[in-house]
Order: sequence, then structure tokens, then C-alpha cells
Amino acid sequence: MAIKSVSIRIEEEMLKKISYIADYEGRSVNSQILVLIRESIKAFEEENGVIDGDITPSSNVKPTRK
Repeated sequence: MAIKSVSIRIEEEMLKKISYIADYEGRSVNSQILVLIRESIKAFEEENGVIDGDITPSSNVKPTRK
């Protein structure tokens, strides 16, 4: 699996809030964003059918420290 990098623009307040959530969940901001993306893909696929590809939304998700 190739790992790609993307850059996003994000408001400072939003970054502070996602950082807070990530820290609470025991994740990095990057890992937290990946979790949110996977949840979005899973919800989309449940409603619209599976998108072609080898990676499933549940793969490679770090568990929380809680």
C-alpha cells in the first residue's frame, strides 16, 4: 500500500479543537483525521455501496488509549 501525503488549509481554531480531540483519544492529529476519513468512507459505503479498492475503512485504525 502506497502512502500519499496531502496538505490542507485549516482554521487555527479548528486545528486546536481537532488537536484536543486527538489528544483525548490518544492519537496524533494525523491519525485522528484518518479515523474521521475512514468513518466518512464507511458511512458512504453503507449508504451507497462499496467503492472499488483493496483498503477497507476499518483497516489500519489505531485503537484509542481509553
